[in-house]
Amino acid sequence: MQRLLLITLTILTLTACSTLPEELNTRTADAPITDYQQWKNTPLVSKKEVRLGGVITKITNQKDKTRIEIANIPISSIGKPDINQAPEGRFVAYVDGFLDPVNYEKGSLISVVGQTMPSEKGRVGEFEYTFPVMKAYGQRLWVIQESTYIMNDNYGMGGCGFSTYRCRGYVPIRMNVIKEVR
Repeated sequence: MQRLLLITLTILTLTACSTLPEELNTRTADAPITDYQQWKNTPLVSKKEVRLGGVITKITNQKDKTRIEIANIPISSIGKPDINQAPEGRFVAYVDGFLDPVNYEKGSLISVVGQTMPSEKGRVGEFEYTFPVMKAYGQRLWVIQESTYIMNDNYGMGGCGFSTYRCRGYVPIRMNVIKEVR
């Protein structure tokens, strides 16, 4: 019974949040590029829209815009970074106005949508790196939520089931920690 309840709750949770957040919508009807490698290899003249996500590695507020350096992580169809995937490269997103580094701190998960701009050279540590760049007009911060489910494999009343013999102190319990991006 507990397993059925867990499966039902999981399905309801997954289907409840299965649409693209409004702030990650594109401005045109064309499908955006959502693959980092494809974006890197797309000519700048195409003016394609891009939707990517990842982990913030650096944020810098400039006079009239904010520069966000992001370690790319593949995203799902609803824009969520897949925390089970390894980062694959870095990119820069410029956002008009001020973004508070307290909210957009290093290590936060983010998804951005915007227009391709010319790449820029920079450094990751001492390594020279060419960053693909976008002018972002939409962004979404995500939170990793951990849920713990404890399953007791004994059935019936009490810790030892319906058995008439006395428990010897061990009751098998399984615990699952599920990490989910929200």
